[in-house]
Amino acid sequence: MLRVQGYREIKRDSPWNFVLGDGQGHEIDVHAFVFDDRGEVVQGTLYPKDSLAGSGTINGRVVKCVSPEYMVKFHTGYKLRDTDFKDVAALCERFGIDYPAEYQHLKK
Repeated sequence: MLRVQGYREIKRDSPWNFVLGDGQGHEIDVHAFVFDDRGEVVQGTLYPKDSLAGSGTINGRVVKCVSPEYMVKFHTGYKLRDTDFKDVAALCERFGIDYPAEYQHLKK
């Protein structure tokens, strides 16, 4: 489906994490994983079980996703890029999440 929309792999960190792009600046950061019978991630990107309790919508379809709180948490502890600042500011403002220490200067 994404190939038909013009998306191609543009970066691969592992078999479980890669980025697709459409050549027009749109990117999808894919993090794949395998669950066991208890709902724990046992292969791939080892997200904590509680982090996968979010939901969102894509073109009107409800999808499971990482919760906003964990998305903010996952944007800490590494060298931050401009996109990280934009992502965290948008998440914190939209969902009323406290800014992490390294993002405090963005607080309005």
